[in-house]
Amino acid sequence: MITLSEEPVRKLSAVDLGRAPSEEDVDREASREGLISLIADDDPILVTTEDLLDTYGGVIFTGAPGTGKSWYAGEIAIKLANGREDLVRFVQFHPSYQYEDFVQGYVPTDAGKFELVPKHLMKMCEIARANENENVVMVIDELSRADPGRVFGEALTYLEKSKRELEFDLAAGGRFSIPGNLIILATMNPLDRGVDEVDTAFDRRFAKIALDPDPGVLESFLQSAGMEADLIARVVRFFNHVNAQTRNNPFAAVGHTYFLGVSDADGLRRLWDHQLRFLFEKAYRIDSAGYDETEKRWQQIFS
Repeated sequence: MITLSEEPVRKLSAVDLGRAPSEEDVDREASREGLISLIADDDPILVTTEDLLDTYGGVIFTGAPGTGKSWYAGEIAIKLANGREDLVRFVQFHPSYQYEDFVQGYVPTDAGKFELVPKHLMKMCEIARANENENVVMVIDELSRADPGRVFGEALTYLEKSKRELEFDLAAGGRFSIPGNLIILATMNPLDRGVDEVDTAFDRRFAKIALDPDPGVLESFLQSAGMEADLIARVVRFFNHVNAQTRNNPFAAVGHTYFLGVSDADGLRRLWDHQLRFLFEKAYRIDSAGYDETEKRWQQIFS
């Protein structure tokens, strides 16, 4: 049996994952309760996720930046784990992420030698085995930023629902299995360069839920921030126009969370000057007319 090491891991709260990264590095093994999800039991994304998990080994939330993928993944993880912080772990993939960071790898010891230790996946499997009547949830943010086939290695096959609990050989020796109560939730930008590798590796084993720019959610954000109704209507009109263009230019998509907390015209101008302008310059870098039209539509908000 492979035991858990005390190696610290970077763990983010669900709120942090949906907003800005936390700097706290912890590895909590003690059982704790107290995390409260901000979504209702009848939330349609939660209900769909629970339904899909009866068939699939995990769920990927896919969509343009700013559509709430990370927020939903974190909140649903809390819900599925009944608020137990020790049963939820957040991991972020990146281009240099490897099998040795995720499954198991050798780390140096104080004696100047190297020791084979379990990493995130194996640790969460052990926690799942110790809590067999509970859901244990791993949230992988930015799944498409790494090569998932390389990161998961031989474990990828056994994420499949029908292959849970089956033992398999690890690359460094020994045998292991993935418990049925370990749930994988992941987020993915469909425009990332690594999406093709994700599709090949995960399509049969993972379900996907598309989160699209939502004018209804945008309107509720602006109303909650106290924006006046006339200005809200013009912002929503711009939002609908630019997202309609994504049929021809998917890079021009704007998610509703870009507007979170914006309450007035000054806030909108700051949003353009420091975020949206650069998004559209990149999206239309070979289509100056498209950028000019988008900028013109934006300025009409203030007319």
